[in-house]
Amino acid sequence: MATDYEKFVCNQVDDMIAQIADKTSEEDIARIRDAFAFAHDAHAPQRRRSGEPYIIHPVAVARIIALELQLGPNPIIAGFLHDVVEDTPHTIEEIRARFGDDVAFLVDVVTKRKCTDNEDSVQENNFRQLLKSLQYDIRAVLIKLADRLHNMRTLASMKPEKQMKIAGETDYFYAPFANRLGLHSVRRELENLSFKYRCPDRFERLSHLLKEDQVRNSDHLNDFTDHLVRIFQKRGINVRTEVRWRQPYSIYQSMRHSGRDFHHVDYRYIIRLIYDSNEVELPTGVPDEKEKKEKAISLKIYSILTDHFKERPGSMINYIDYPKENGYQSLHIQLLGDKGIWEEIHISSEHMVERARLGLILDYIEEERRETSDGQHAENMDGNQNRERTYRWIDKFKMMLQDISEKNTDTLFMDSVVSTLYSEDITVYDPTGTPTQLPRGGTALDYAFEIGKGEHAQYARINGRLQSLKAVLQHGDCVEIGENPDRQPHGEWFAWVKTYKAKNFLKPLCHPEMAGRYRRCEHCKPLPGHEVIGFCEDDKNVTVHRRDCRHVISQAAQQGDRIRNVLFPECEERVYPVTTHIRGVDRDGLLQDIVNCMSDKLHISMSNMNIETKDEIFDCTIGYTVHSAEELRAAVKLLASIKGVDEVSK
Repeated sequence: MATDYEKFVCNQVDDMIAQIADKTSEEDIARIRDAFAFAHDAHAPQRRRSGEPYIIHPVAVARIIALELQLGPNPIIAGFLHDVVEDTPHTIEEIRARFGDDVAFLVDVVTKRKCTDNEDSVQENNFRQLLKSLQYDIRAVLIKLADRLHNMRTLASMKPEKQMKIAGETDYFYAPFANRLGLHSVRRELENLSFKYRCPDRFERLSHLLKEDQVRNSDHLNDFTDHLVRIFQKRGINVRTEVRWRQPYSIYQSMRHSGRDFHHVDYRYIIRLIYDSNEVELPTGVPDEKEKKEKAISLKIYSILTDHFKERPGSMINYIDYPKENGYQSLHIQLLGDKGIWEEIHISSEHMVERARLGLILDYIEEERRETSDGQHAENMDGNQNRERTYRWIDKFKMMLQDISEKNTDTLFMDSVVSTLYSEDITVYDPTGTPTQLPRGGTALDYAFEIGKGEHAQYARINGRLQSLKAVLQHGDCVEIGENPDRQPHGEWFAWVKTYKAKNFLKPLCHPEMAGRYRRCEHCKPLPGHEVIGFCEDDKNVTVHRRDCRHVISQAAQQGDRIRNVLFPECEERVYPVTTHIRGVDRDGLLQDIVNCMSDKLHISMSNMNIETKDEIFDCTIGYTVHSAEELRAAVKLLASIKGVDEVSK
């Protein structure tokens, strides 16, 4: 068996080197092989929890760095060595002497420090150390992301408590950070692996539904994408298509936010229409500059598509002129397909697709390619030398980290950081057209603080209409903030904002609240039968949370040692209030059938019922109590089977 592992590891290293050999010097190849040999000897006595030799992990991390993130020799070497100082007797000084200052710096950043303080602060100190490195060099963060990605891919061998801790950290910090760097494939994989281990039952149910959905739609999608390709072939334009299905975590998030069941969630897949900008003839008069050229080609493709299909009014989103802060570019539209449903289409160049995969690090890779072709060495990619190539979010995030380190010494450090790692952006504009990017769900008050008018803000005009500062902004809104010098901010505003800048200003105005001691989380309100986890509030009290509760994910990421596996059994004497919404086509007897279902079939007592029928559409909200999640699921399933009912949501 040992011989088999040895052969596997060596083959993995040889395969990696073969794939990077054409862009790596012989000297650097020799250094990479030397790093593997050093790590192999250092970790020789160690085994992973799965029983495999430990060296499998550093090799996998180095492969992710080389092949998936496409970084250069020094990060690859650091990938091999990233656990050597932490887990073996070898020192940073040895690494510095053998592999140079740059490799030693990278290894040092990703090496966890021993902490003599409260154990709860260990993970936060690790986060602080990693984030501090971003001030100087983004590569250390990428190495840590590669490390985390492989750990998540092999998390099955861990105990459930450890799985919840690591998955919580991943969902809380690493996945949002990958998204902010534009590493969309890494972010999606981290999110879904975290979801898989936090909520395995829900993950499996959604995975099964997605597989069924893919089978149902395969013929339709093949026909539709073939039709798209033929349209452009007739115009002499070569395009290719990709159907990208959303992952269980993304579907689950949409279900939570919309209140819909799986079958009513919009856009369970998107269709990418991809062209090579070097092969498409430019429209007359367009300058041969990359961004202008790609915009002109995308608009040409858009024009051809709308000649053949109906476009959903107002559906186009132009991420080419206004990229996301992580660099993402594409032209999004919705077209009416042959089945009478709106299809989400993303028009992208090959370069945009590569940008979507590699994000901000593509700038570094392309600069390395240019400099290498000129015979120059470009390995050192510190922030000062590459400031002109980074997107403004990196600089803004660095400034925020510096501000936190100077002003924020309390236990909310990570919450302050993570609040800036929101998953999606919206762009809003002032009356002159100046754009500002905010987190999705950001308010007019968030915008006021972003543009320096928050302290005395009194009202907002959104698209010319007078609105409260609490108004949630939408992508493309035009916003004007009205100020009053006599108006003073107050603690209530804290609940209205999402951005770090606004929260940091308003936090001192909030009155501290006494934390109550609860057995059941008041935010996620778990039921017996849900996938749950416990969090030790103190020596006596454990709060029970659903495994998808954002509060426990945050706590697990920062204080993982307090996570406990708990039993939350059903009790005949204990019931819990729930609410269910029913929507369908009205008919005679529908209300009676619902009441009979609840009382005669389910034997459930209703506490309240609100009904509205408008234009033959029946809307009903029922409040009642259940003993368990299974009882709630049974109620939803039976209600959904009633004739005329189209949708039942919890």
